[in-house]
Amino acid sequence: MSTQSVGSSTSSATSSNAYKTGDQLSSLGSNTPLQVTGLASGLDTNAIVTALMATQQQQVTNLTNQQTGLTAMNTQLTSIQAALTKVASDAQALGNPSLFAYTQTITSTNPTLIGATATSNNGAVVGGYQVSVSQLASASQRTFQFTSQSSADTVTIDGQQISLAAGASAQDLVNAINSNSSSSVWATVTASPNNGPATVVLSDRATGAPDVTGGTQPWTGDFIQVSDTAGALTEETQYAQAGVDAEYSINGGATQYSTTNTISGAPVTGTPNSTTNPGATQTIPGVSLSLNGVTGSTPVTVTVGTPGPSTQNITTAIQQFVTDYNSAVTQIQTQLAQSPSSSDPTQGTLFGDQDLQNLLANMREQMDATLGGLTGSVTSMLDVGVSTGAPSGTGAPSQNSISGQLTIDTTALTAALTSNGSAVKSMLQSWSIHFSFMVNNEAAPGGTISSRIQGDDSQISYLTNQIDNLNEANTQKQNELVQEFAQMEAELSSSQSTSSWLTSQIAALPTP
Repeated sequence: MSTQSVGSSTSSATSSNAYKTGDQLSSLGSNTPLQVTGLASGLDTNAIVTALMATQQQQVTNLTNQQTGLTAMNTQLTSIQAALTKVASDAQALGNPSLFAYTQTITSTNPTLIGATATSNNGAVVGGYQVSVSQLASASQRTFQFTSQSSADTVTIDGQQISLAAGASAQDLVNAINSNSSSSVWATVTASPNNGPATVVLSDRATGAPDVTGGTQPWTGDFIQVSDTAGALTEETQYAQAGVDAEYSINGGATQYSTTNTISGAPVTGTPNSTTNPGATQTIPGVSLSLNGVTGSTPVTVTVGTPGPSTQNITTAIQQFVTDYNSAVTQIQTQLAQSPSSSDPTQGTLFGDQDLQNLLANMREQMDATLGGLTGSVTSMLDVGVSTGAPSGTGAPSQNSISGQLTIDTTALTAALTSNGSAVKSMLQSWSIHFSFMVNNEAAPGGTISSRIQGDDSQISYLTNQIDNLNEANTQKQNELVQEFAQMEAELSSSQSTSSWLTSQIAALPTP
């Protein structure tokens, strides 16, 4: 056997075993483990490859952290942008002329018994009205026992024919009546006592006395005309009830009558019970009364206020702005104060951000600014009770004041609206334009924040490509190192095998 053949055979066997023993090294960007043997050299080749790749892998980590930080920053900027957009919208609403549209307050001292609302935008007669209700309007009723017929039947109610098939039930009749849009009544099936015939109750769909064309109270005449050709309905006359009109009076006047419990243009004076004039002619223009209960001896006062801008609506709109403004300021300040973290790239991405700091300063300045072109005592938001408070001075300011949180003095606002509502309107409309323009420059589509987000998105995309390229290059480099060490181990193993063979051959030679 030649030396070369032995060496080649040993090298081949050693090279084959090199991938079956040794520690494992995970491939970059893959879950497939790589194996490098260290049996021949005695070296920890896995650790050597890992150390050699550490610098290249740190580049990937750095880029990934940068990308994560930019993504977190964009998330925060998007949230801040949404909050600021809401603030700008609130500010614009304060300048909307509809906020100062004239309205009238119409109130009832007991809306449970008598409700009062405006019937139009034309206004109502200002004043107070004492309303008494002695009776509510109700509908006429007739009650019948129902007997199913063996043959088809036709029931006529106020001229409307209802066809019943042979063997139809009381519920079939009720369903046919209630589903007929032309029917003048509603129908109900009630429980049958002692398993007797089913009972059907018919009630007028309209309330009021049966005859409303004239005559004297109580109204007389027929109501709910019913005819039955086959005798399916048998009336229980003791339960018949004629509908009644509502009875009420206003300001102690004569009793008035209404077929319904909703009265638009409520009568004030007049002579009821007349054939030619069953109701009064004078009304409370623009007022609708809902009669919900009998008042007894204590009238309910309905008050129609003086027309003017709604103090409540204006206060609510300003309060909404203050709430959203404070929320946005708090959100921005939280991000500005969050320190960066060496272990978490998502923390402190907007720490000390100059653009946002400038925005907060400008917002606060606008809240305190005196507007040009205005005359009189209302020239700034301070004059209507909206203030950030003094951040410094001889007093002890609150933390909210220092951080620029707004407060609203509703007493001062009401006083300003009462004394000079037109000046408040002019100031708010002017301020609204300036403030919303300034905030929208930052938060509106195409504004500063949008530009920042778009720029960051481009950088994130660029980093994604860089990370992919580095991962690919690092994987290739790692594979090359693994192969080099594997080849080294194979060559060392081959050399060691050859040396051992030569030693054994020498030892076997005859001794001279």
